[in-house]
Amino acid sequence: MASQTAGKDTSLGRTFFSYVFPNILGMIGISAYILADTFFISVAEGANGLTALNLVLPVYSIIFAIGNMIAVGSATRFRIFKAQGNDEADHYFTNAILFCLLFSIPFLLVGLFFSKGLVMLLGADAVITSLAAPYSRIFMLFTPFFMWNYVANAFVRNDNAPKVAMTATLVSSLFNIVMDYVLMFPLHMGMRGAALATAISPIIGIIICAIHILSKKSAIRFVRTRPSLIRLFRSCQLGVSAMIGELAQGVTTLSFNFLILSITGNVGVAAYGVIANIAFVGNAIFNGLSQGSQPLFSYYYGKKRTGDVGRLLRLTIITGLVLAVLVILATNLLAGPLVAIFNSENNPAMANLAVAGMHLYFIGYLFAAVNIVACGYLGATEAATWSFVTSLSRGLIAILIFAFILSKLFAMTGIWLAFPAAEAVTLILSVIAMVHWRKHIQTISGTDRPAS
Repeated sequence: MASQTAGKDTSLGRTFFSYVFPNILGMIGISAYILADTFFISVAEGANGLTALNLVLPVYSIIFAIGNMIAVGSATRFRIFKAQGNDEADHYFTNAILFCLLFSIPFLLVGLFFSKGLVMLLGADAVITSLAAPYSRIFMLFTPFFMWNYVANAFVRNDNAPKVAMTATLVSSLFNIVMDYVLMFPLHMGMRGAALATAISPIIGIIICAIHILSKKSAIRFVRTRPSLIRLFRSCQLGVSAMIGELAQGVTTLSFNFLILSITGNVGVAAYGVIANIAFVGNAIFNGLSQGSQPLFSYYYGKKRTGDVGRLLRLTIITGLVLAVLVILATNLLAGPLVAIFNSENNPAMANLAVAGMHLYFIGYLFAAVNIVACGYLGATEAATWSFVTSLSRGLIAILIFAFILSKLFAMTGIWLAFPAAEAVTLILSVIAMVHWRKHIQTISGTDRPAS
């Protein structure tokens, strides 16, 4: 029996890493182009460019949040139904494509007619508006392609093709980085060039995913169907944690910007912009871990293989904690050089704020690693309510409460400590949720089914 268990653990471990590491690499690819975007903008436009970029990030986060909710939730339903042999799975891809188009329309209209008013509403002065307005206008006009790219990638990952999903993400990210440089410097397009490179890159990802989707290997099907609100709701139930995670990032960035503006002004926002963009790498690693393990959680859950669900959860948490320690060490030991990359003007005030912030902010990933894994696990196994509550706590409620309270008590130090404090409090809720839902799965599944 011991040898059988060891054999099963070894097989599960191989499967786990074959899904997780390609997805982490793909997500790091996304964060790499965001960092490249930030670096090129800092060189071309200086601190004002960084401030403009940081002010419009919440809009991008909202687009990503909606698209990711539909994509992750629909792909999760697809994976569970496929594991159960239910033909209902075939409707979720088409439904996701249709609703992403519908949800894109408001962003298209705002991008066309109200981009200047939008960035002013977000706190931009006249100088920052001249940089932020064209940037936001361009990427908002490409909203459908951003959302379709999320859908295509999530479904391909859940269609037993994690390496294809990784390739699509890495190639589109590399395209973005190269075009960032070409458009911003040889062609002297400034912020417009950065926005255009970012806007075109998801089309590359869609093309690569489409090659798999249209192949004979794919189980993904286009079906003739009207948009179904019922299927959308069922998808959003399981994708809501992904949405809250991204939406919260936008709300948090917006709130932090206003708080920091009242404490240190534009230089503080620029410092936070550096930390926020480096944090994209941290978020990418743990979101990659969570999203990479999601197809496996959904498959084992659909097959009612509760033993494998438990083993997979332990393996995912341990991996997350190891990665968290590495992230904390890297950001503390390399804080100065990392900040210097984005400080082309050699602004000592901005550098001092950012370095001090990095030493405190990234401690939060020790707790966030478990919280992100918990949210992904709960969503992948149909624990919609627990996933929603946990995501809402870490993403919005706890961090905003701590940001407002700690900033009043400790100024910028309080801003940097808000993230670790919020994640530490949410960890308690995550543990309760995982223990409760694990018992629930065992109760409804009965005896663990054999592998099939």
